[in-house]
Amino acid sequence: MTNVSWPEQLILALLLAASIGLFLLRLGRVLDAIRGSRPTPDFRFRPLLPRLGRFVSEVMVQSKVIRERPLPGLAHALVFWGFCAFALVSLNHLASPFGGRFLDRAHVISRLYSNFAAIWAILVAASILGLFLRRFIIRPVWLGKTSPESGTIAALIFLLMITYLASLGLQDGSAPAQVNWWLHTLALLVFLPLIPHTKHLHLALSPFTVFLGRQGFSAIPPLEGDEDFGLDIGKDVTRVDALQAFSCVECGRCTEHCPAYATGKTLNPKEIVLGLRGYLREHGARADAPLLGPHIAEEAVFQCTTCGACEYQCPVGIQHLPLIVGLRRGAVNTGKWEDDYGGKLFHNLERHGNALGFAPSERQKFIEKNSLPLFDGTQEYCLWLGCMGAYDPQGREIVLSLARLLRHAGVSFGVLRKEKCTGDPARRLGNDLAVSGLAQANIETIRAAKATRLVSICPHCVRTIGTDWCEYGADFSIEHHSQLLARLGTRLPAPDGSPEKTVFHDPCYLGRYRGVYEEPRTVAARYGALTDPPRSRARSFCCGAGGGQMFLGEEKGSRVNIARAEELAATGANVIATACPFCQSMFRDALGTLTQPPPQLLDIAQIAAARLPGSVSEPS
Repeated sequence: MTNVSWPEQLILALLLAASIGLFLLRLGRVLDAIRGSRPTPDFRFRPLLPRLGRFVSEVMVQSKVIRERPLPGLAHALVFWGFCAFALVSLNHLASPFGGRFLDRAHVISRLYSNFAAIWAILVAASILGLFLRRFIIRPVWLGKTSPESGTIAALIFLLMITYLASLGLQDGSAPAQVNWWLHTLALLVFLPLIPHTKHLHLALSPFTVFLGRQGFSAIPPLEGDEDFGLDIGKDVTRVDALQAFSCVECGRCTEHCPAYATGKTLNPKEIVLGLRGYLREHGARADAPLLGPHIAEEAVFQCTTCGACEYQCPVGIQHLPLIVGLRRGAVNTGKWEDDYGGKLFHNLERHGNALGFAPSERQKFIEKNSLPLFDGTQEYCLWLGCMGAYDPQGREIVLSLARLLRHAGVSFGVLRKEKCTGDPARRLGNDLAVSGLAQANIETIRAAKATRLVSICPHCVRTIGTDWCEYGADFSIEHHSQLLARLGTRLPAPDGSPEKTVFHDPCYLGRYRGVYEEPRTVAARYGALTDPPRSRARSFCCGAGGGQMFLGEEKGSRVNIARAEELAATGANVIATACPFCQSMFRDALGTLTQPPPQLLDIAQIAAARLPGSVSEPS
C-alpha cells in the first residue's frame, strides 16, 4: 500500500516504534543477562574454519535439524529458509507507506522476486500448519507442555503467509487490499515483540550459539584459579552458558534421546537448560543464589550418564554436558553433594588409585600370572589396562584376548608397571581435585616409561587420556583397540566359516565422543553376520554406566542397562558384541534378568581371539 494518509502514517509509525521498542526492551534484558555473565574460560575463536563450517552446515543448511528428525526437521528448515526469503518482502512492506518501496511490481526483477517469495509463502504456510498439528494435536510427550505463545506465534506466521499470498491477487488501493495490508502489518508488529519472551528467541540467538559454542564434543572448560569451583552460584555462569540457556527452542530432542528420562528418572536435559534460563530471568547475572534449587534439581543433575545424546541431538548448538558437569563440579568441589556411593568412589580413587576399590597389588598379580610384558620403551604400543582391564574379571578376559591377538599379528606391546585410574568417573562427577591428582601421577608414570603410543580397551580411558589430560600438559597418542584391530585386518585370525548372527552395541564414548563407528563393526563382521539394533551408531542408547553411574546407588525408575539389553536381545542375535568393558559389565548384569536364554556377550577382541588356534577361555 503506497497511497496512505498522514494520519495512517502517524499511526503506523507509532505502532512500529512501539513494536520495535518493546522488542528491544525485552531483548535487552536477555542480552544484559548474557553480557553480565562472566567471560567463558579458555574461549578462543580460532581455529575459525571449523566454526564457519558448523555455522554454514547447521544454521544456513539446517543439516542437523533435518538429519535427526527428517519430516518435522524439514518443516522447520522450510520455515527458516522462508523467513530468510521474506526479509526483503517485510522490509519493503513496512517501508512502502513512507515512500521507501523498493520492490515494485512494474519491474521484472521485483515480479520475479514476488513470485519467488510466493512459493516460499506456500511452503511456510504448509509447514507451520503441520508443525501446529504436531505440537497441539499429536503432542509427542518429549515436547512437554503446550504453551499459548507457541500457538499464537504459529497463527501469526500462518497469517503472514496467507495475507502475502492474498496481496498478490488484490488490486492496489482497493478496500480488500487495504484490509489485507493492515492484517499483514499488525501480524508483523505483534510477532516482533513476542520473540524475546518466547522460545522463538532462538531465531535471533541460535546462529550465535552455534558459532560461539565450545570447540569439540562435551568440551568441559578448565577451571580458572583456586576460586573457581564450577557452576555453584549465579556468578559462576559463563556467557556461553547464558547464551545457550536463552537459545533453547524447547523441541525436546534432548529429552527424547535421554536414557535417564526414558527410564523414568527425574532428569530431563531440556529442563536443566530451561532451569538455568529461569534462574537468569529471576536473579539476573552475577547473583549469589545457588544454581541448584527451585530451578534445577540436584537429583536430576547427578542422574546423567554423560552419554552425550542430548548434546548430539540439539539443533541450536546447546552443549548440555559442560553445563551438567559444571553443576556437578559446583556441588562436589564445594562439598555440598553428599552421597554415600559417591563418597566411597572418591575414597577408592584416593586410597587405592582405582574406582573398584582393589589393592594395587591385585593388578600386579594379574600381570605376573598371565605373563604380560612390561613396557620398556622398545615395543610398538603401551597397553593401558584401565580399572576394568586390571581388576574386573571380564575386563581382564578382554585384555588377554587383545594380547593374544597382538602376539598373533606380530605387534609388540607392554603394560606399565604402575597405573592408576585415569580419573574418568571423578571427571564426569565433578571432583576436580581427584582428577588432578590421578592425571598428574599417571602422566609422570607414562613419561618416565617413555611411552608415546597407547592403546586401550576402554573408550572412557581413551577420552580422558586423549582429551581431558591435555589440561595437565599431556600429549600422548592413544587409540581404542577397535581401531588397531581393524587396521590389522588380515593379520587377525581367519574366519571359521560359521558366522553367527551378531548385534553390535555402539558405546557412547567410542561413538558420539570419538566418532568411531566402522572400525568395531569391521572386526565383528569378519566373524559374524552383523546387524544393528533399532538405535545404533550416533543414536545408540546408553548402557547406563557413564558419568560415574556405574559406581553410584540403585537407580530410580527402571534400569537403563536392562532397557538396552532387552533391545539388543530382541534382534534375535546369538551374540551381543561390545567394545567397552563398562558396557559389557552392565549388560552382563542385565542379561541375567531376561526370561529367555540370553545371547552370548563378547567384546570384539574376544570374538576375534576365539578363532585363534587352540583357543580356550582361561581364568585370569
